[in-house]
Amino acid sequence: MPDVSLWTLLFLVIAAFAAGWIDAVVGGGGLLQLPAMLLGLPNASPAQILSTNKISSLCGTTTSAVTFGVKVRPDKKTVLPLAILAGLGAATGALVATKIPMSWFKPIVLVLLIGVAIYTAMKPSLGARTALRFDGRDHYLAASGVGVLIGFYDGAVGPGTGSFLIFALVGLLGYNFLQASAKAKIANVATNLGAILVFALHGAPLWGLGLIMGAANMVGGLLGARTAVARGSRFVRVIFLVVVSALILRLAYDVFFGG
Repeated sequence: MPDVSLWTLLFLVIAAFAAGWIDAVVGGGGLLQLPAMLLGLPNASPAQILSTNKISSLCGTTTSAVTFGVKVRPDKKTVLPLAILAGLGAATGALVATKIPMSWFKPIVLVLLIGVAIYTAMKPSLGARTALRFDGRDHYLAASGVGVLIGFYDGAVGPGTGSFLIFALVGLLGYNFLQASAKAKIANVATNLGAILVFALHGAPLWGLGLIMGAANMVGGLLGARTAVARGSRFVRVIFLVVVSALILRLAYDVFFGG
């Protein structure tokens, strides 16, 4: 547990709660939690920030994944390969995280997010209902591919992982937003676990702080998942567009102004 003031701890706990709610609905909670940790822990190393963020996020994503699993009942034959390969991809991504400059990724991610936002905004019916685009083996291969690629991205970089997962499940596989969000949460549990295992081997996580923030993230995740289930796919789509827009602004600032 790092030496932080009570006010700093309170600030980080509130950020973790808000991040848990956003993560449960559409992903992208790191948009709040990571900047908050950078402000509150200016002397921590990047590996400590990333790994502690993963511990907190794991608590929230596990809670929301269980809630979605009970309420939405996602298809296990799709979720299992998606989650397993996403976890392996995240572990691989975490291994190379310190070797690849972040500056290489941010412009690419910015362009991708802008494309995601425009495509989703221009197609109001996208994700309103489930209309699967692949059958049988092709469907599971597509889900596995999504898991590996986005899992690797989560381990290596991270921001917007939940949003990318949801968009891929909606746009590529044909799920509605609610079903996609449920599957994305389960895959996110696996990506967080994969990355944490790698970071833990290097002694990076701040376990005490991560678990305290994780408790707040868990409460936010529970409330967010219940809100998403109660409000349905249309609500999730709106929040998705809001979060993706915020991610675009944040990454654009980093790319053009060096934030």
